[in-house]
Amino acid sequence: RSARRYVLCEVVSEDPRCRQCIEDRALGLAVRDAIARVHGDYGLACCSISFTVKYLNAYTGTVLLRCRKDSYRLLCSALPFVRYLESRAQRYPCLLNTLHVGGTIRTCQKFLIQYNRTQLLRLLQNCTNEEERQCIQKSLLSCSLTEEQAQSGDEEEDDGTE
Repeated sequence: RSARRYVLCEVVSEDPRCRQCIEDRALGLAVRDAIARVHGDYGLACCSISFTVKYLNAYTGTVLLRCRKDSYRLLCSALPFVRYLESRAQRYPCLLNTLHVGGTIRTCQKFLIQYNRTQLLRLLQNCTNEEERQCIQKSLLSCSLTEEQAQSGDEEEDDGTE
């Protein structure tokens, strides 16, 4: 059985330039900095052992972080203290909203699909004209989980129970 947890987050920022600096390195540094500020050297050492930015989509602001099972609470408690991402000596204010914690990448994918459907339905209810409504309905219909081979075996690790 695996001893890992995957933390699914979204980067929330009112500054449109923030999207251009969402990259693995900047995000990893911001999270490590927050862990060090909140939990000190001990917390940083515990979280750093298996910590990595596993997936990042700058367009949607979706981030998947991996850490050891026994340190995911330290990681999650530090995420609200990420206040900005830094790129090319510029700081862009943002926050990380934790959406889901899962035992496998697959459970996080399934959650994200449901979450996106819910968000799209909310948009659909707020449409002002038929053209907007049709665009969103088209997006809704294209939401599906496709079968893919596990790239590095991460998807097959455990069932997410503790």
